[in-house]
This record gives sequence, C-alpha cells and structure tokens, in this order.
Amino acid sequence: MNKKLIPILLSACTVGAFHLNAQTEMSTPTSTSTTTTTTTLAPTPPPWAYSLTASYVSQYMFRGQRLGKDSAEGLFNATDGNWDLGVWANNPIGPTQVPGQSEPQVNLFASYKYALNDNWSIQPGGTVYTYVKAPTNLGFYHGTFEPNLAVNYTVGNLTLTPKVYYDVTLKGATYEGDAVYSIPFKDWGTALNFNGTVGSYYLYDVSNHALRNTRGYGDYWLLGVSAPYQLTKDVKLTVGYAYTEGYDAYIKRAGVAKVKNGEAQGKPVYSVSLTYAW
Repeated sequence: MNKKLIPILLSACTVGAFHLNAQTEMSTPTSTSTTTTTTTLAPTPPPWAYSLTASYVSQYMFRGQRLGKDSAEGLFNATDGNWDLGVWANNPIGPTQVPGQSEPQVNLFASYKYALNDNWSIQPGGTVYTYVKAPTNLGFYHGTFEPNLAVNYTVGNLTLTPKVYYDVTLKGATYEGDAVYSIPFKDWGTALNFNGTVGSYYLYDVSNHALRNTRGYGDYWLLGVSAPYQLTKDVKLTVGYAYTEGYDAYIKRAGVAKVKNGEAQGKPVYSVSLTYAW
C-alpha cells in the first residue's frame, strides 16, 4: 500500500527507562517527648536517559505492506521515568526502490506507561508521521496523526501487548496484538528475543483530495527474532530476522469495485543496528 494509503510507522523499538530507587528518612524530635517522628521522603525521580540507533533493513515493511527495499533508519530515544519520547526516520538506499515509495519519512512519537501492578500496565501514546516531499496532488498526505493505547502484561520473560491505533487523518483504526519472549544467555552476553504480531486495519480516507472517499483495509502478521550484544558499556549491536506478510488487503472507492492491494506481500526482513546510550 503506498503512502497515501497508510503511514510509515516506526518500527518498533522502545528503549526502557532507567529506574532509580532512593529513599531518605528524616528524624525530627518533638517538643514534648523524647520520641522521634520519622518522615519518609518521596523516591528521587530517575534521570533522563538517551540513545541513538543507526540501522539497516533489507525490506521496508509496515503492517504487511512493502513500502521500500533497502533502507537506512535512525532513531533518537529519550526516557524519563515512565515517559518515552523519540524521533524515527527512514530513507531508502540502493538503486532499486519500490515505485512511489522512495520518499524519506520522519516520525515523532511519545507515550506514558501507567503501572497497575507488577504484571499489568497501560500505555497511551501517539505518533506524528511526516512526508516532507509527498505530492498532495497525487493523493499523498504531508502528515498524519495516530493516537494509540496499549495494555502490557508481563510474566517472567514473556510480554503480551494488545494495542489499538486510530489515525485521525486517514479516519480509521488498526487493532494489533504483540508477543515478545526473551531467552537470556548471560555467559555469552546476549539473548534471543522472539516476537510475533498479528493485526488488522480499516481506513476510511486513505487518498488525499479524492473525489470520493477511498477505503483501505487488510490483515497482517509477523514472526521474528533478534540478538543484542553489548560491545561496550555504552554501545550495543543487534542483528535480527523477521518474516511478515499482508493478506486480504484491498482498496475500495465508493461506487467502484474493490481492487487488491499490490503492496500487501510476504517478505523476509534482515536487519542490523548499532545503539549508543548515555
């Protein structure tokens, strides 16, 4: 599906916040007794943490749609307590690109995680997708905005995350379920992180300036694995592989028969990234 049909998301990489637990007790003698009153101060908030990530991906896939071939990606991430903020960008590289999909994108995202207990949390957030060079006269958008809400359940090394998105520009929702399972290999300084995703979207206004509303809808899934390796205290290398596929994907304009979305494909994706954190 081209960019007039569905925005480029940020692929998926959230950096965890650093947690610092500190508690100070202050004793104040009373004027009428030899006993003392203990006042517990609130924990010191954790400091801001930052990271920069440069990545290469062999295919640019988003929700089962092939939006580009070889691409360079960059991510700046900042966390403070439960806040997660960042900027993500994708730029195609190489001589062979997907027609109509070779525009660089820059996305801004933010979320806040509310912990309900040791296992459950809810996480509202949002993403602004920008396409600086998008030709609006051909039906493309210069930008869209997509709020979202996630529910996280973690038990042991397994995290399950159902999530709902709503794009206010494309006027439609995406429903997604994610699962992540990690197997640590401490002696080797790495881990295997397995992840799976299933999702479905239905958008009511995917073409800018269309004479009649144009709908885009479909389903998708993904299975992948990645392995991070800490090169130094501040630098981490991650390699990954995933297979993702879009299916039952169509484009439908009012009064016209639906047509199959040609960008909904099944493709393997290889990736390598280098992260510097401070």
